Amino acid sequence: MSPVRRCSRTACGRPAVATLTYVYADSTAVLGPLATYAEPHCYDLCSEHSERLTAPRGWEVVRLATDTGPVRPSGDDLEALANAVREAARPHERGQGGAATARDIDPMEVARRGHLRVLRSPDQ
Repeated sequence: MSPVRRCSRTACGRPAVATLTYVYADSTAVLGPLATYAEPHCYDLCSEHSERLTAPRGWEVVRLATDTGPVRPSGDDLEALANAVREAARPHERGQGGAATARDIDPMEVARRGHLRVLRSPDQ
């Protein structure tokens, strides 16, 4: 289980419930539900700081619906995780000698070295 993300405001240690993003080109501040992952150019805010949020003069604040309750995985999240585990555990077809070849896994894959893959061009 991942640790609870905290409010980005200085000296505030409350749990974050919303994520604030600035769209500088549109002079807009967007406050929405807590992002799945912490992003470097976004700010996680607790319920108090998200309610008191104001933007600079001339800026618009867009508030998307947020759920200030504790974040819990949905049934869809759990089902997607279970499906991914099942897929990872499914045996792949093997090439000669029982070893999986790159072509068995992905027909576009020519070779693999660690996490790097060499793909052939679609017109080949």
